[in-house]
Amino acid sequence: MNISIRLENKNDFRNVENMTREAFWDMYKPGCDEHLVVHKIRKTKAFIKELDFVACDEEKVVGNVIYSKAKVISENNDEFEVLCMGPLGVLPSYQGKGIGTLLMKHSITVAKALGYNAVIIFGNPNYYHRFGFENAKNHNILTSQGDNFEAFMALELYEGSLDGISGKFYADSVFEIDKDELNIFEKQFPNKEKHFSDKQL
Repeated sequence: MNISIRLENKNDFRNVENMTREAFWDMYKPGCDEHLVVHKIRKTKAFIKELDFVACDEEKVVGNVIYSKAKVISENNDEFEVLCMGPLGVLPSYQGKGIGTLLMKHSITVAKALGYNAVIIFGNPNYYHRFGFENAKNHNILTSQGDNFEAFMALELYEGSLDGISGKFYADSVFEIDKDELNIFEKQFPNKEKHFSDKQL
C-alpha cells in the first residue's frame, strides 16, 4: 500500500462520491446522504477547493476530506468566519490503516498555511481529540439550535484564534438534504440494500 494525498480534481468526482457512499452506508441511518453532500458542496460558494483532498493507493481513490466555509454569529449579530470539515470518508477496506489521520493532519496543516482560524465539526470525540479538537463549549460556541454536546467540537488553528469569538455555529445550507433529492441522486449509483429500516430508528 502506497498512499499519497493530493487535491481532488474533476476526474475524481464520481469516484469520490462512490467511495463516500461506501464509507457511510448504514453507518448513522439506513443508506446515507454524505455522498450527496459531497456532490453539492463543490457547487456552493462555501466550498474551499484548496482544502479538498483525496488519498490514493496508486491511482485508486480510497479517501477524501472536504471543507466549507461556515460562520459563528454572536448575540450582537457579529459574524465570524470559520471552517466546517466534512464529510471525511475512507473506503471500508482501507479503514483502520491511518488514512483518515493522514487526510486530517495534511488538511489542518494546509488550512493553517492558508490563514484560516478554526475548524468546527460534528464527529466522534474519541477520534477527533487526537487532532486537538475539543468541546466547542470551551470556546462559548453553541450549535445553531443553542445546544452543546461532546460530538460538537472546535479546533483553534493557532493559539487564541477563537478568543473573542462566541455565539451560534451555522454551517452552509448544503448539509440540509431533501429526501426526494437524495432518492433521485441515488438512482445514479448501483443498487445497494439498506441493512435496517426506518422503523428501527
